[in-house]
Amino acid sequence: MLNSLKSRLAGLAADDTGATAIEYGLIAALVAVASITAMRGLGNQLKTTFNSTSSAMSGANAAA
Repeated sequence: MLNSLKSRLAGLAADDTGATAIEYGLIAALVAVASITAMRGLGNQLKTTFNSTSSAMSGANAAA
């Protein structure tokens, strides 16, 4: 009985099939966080660019 329990515990300790799925999940979460951070910075820059372009076009339209 004790040997059977020891062999089952040893088998569970050696089983690493779930570890791969967890690692892929962590990598996907890291990529998602990095993407969101990069897109926020890019979004702010695009907003500034479009606002300045819109202002320049409005000024040019008023002068014409």
